[in-house]
Amino acid sequence: MTPLIITVCGVGAEVSKAQQPALPITPEELAEDAARCRQAGASIYHLHVRDDSGEPTMSVDRFRAAKAAIEDASDLIVQFTSGGAVTDTEQDRLAPLSLRPEMASLTTGTVNFGDEVFSNPRPLIERFYDRMCDLDVLPEFEIFEAGMIATAGSLYESRGSTHHQHFDLVLGVPGAMPAWDDAVGFLAAHLPQDSTWSATGIGRAHLPVTQAALRLGGHVRTGFEDVFYFEAGVPATSNAQLIERVAAMARAEGREIASPEQARELLRLPSSKR
Repeated sequence: MTPLIITVCGVGAEVSKAQQPALPITPEELAEDAARCRQAGASIYHLHVRDDSGEPTMSVDRFRAAKAAIEDASDLIVQFTSGGAVTDTEQDRLAPLSLRPEMASLTTGTVNFGDEVFSNPRPLIERFYDRMCDLDVLPEFEIFEAGMIATAGSLYESRGSTHHQHFDLVLGVPGAMPAWDDAVGFLAAHLPQDSTWSATGIGRAHLPVTQAALRLGGHVRTGFEDVFYFEAGVPATSNAQLIERVAAMARAEGREIASPEQARELLRLPSSKR
């Protein structure tokens, strides 16, 4: 099978330092985390950032410092969030893209997030997509519901795009598509033929979703944003520990682990860091 791309979502916008003491916040902590995750088998670092008090922020300066720290410490692909937290404005969510990361997430629809709503109306999605394309930032289409696949395809076709299409299937968010036994296979079957995809299960859904993705030839995302317990009642000691578990599961299925350079080839990204 294709070598496995492992994405680490090491920070997120929901988990606090009190919940997960190992959460990396400062540029120095992010650099150390990136180096350890790279050694464990990660190829992509999906990046959220925090302010001095540990609260989520879309500050361009914070993203600049974090991006530089990760790239100084590793050869990982840096992928920015364009979602931020559900309370962030469109302008705040767009601003860090000016730093031209290699990739950025793009959620292609509005979805319930527990008691809140992650709002992504079609005109906003179009503006985000056009901005990424203008800056040569590869979008990773974030799929929380099946209809978001159709929206991503419509965007791609209506713009006459030629970039590689990569998707992340996110299952188990309260209020969104559950991690049913057939969910990964169902969604993957409706993706464009030449695309690549990863999958992530939130919380308890993480391991079964990971196993399904490995067996179906997909890729995997893991990290404190999506899961911070290593087993019931036992928090993970680091993002690298979560990466190591996915890598071990992959090898048990006969999957090799992709290096960042192999991931760049699979995603049709430039062969060296920006």
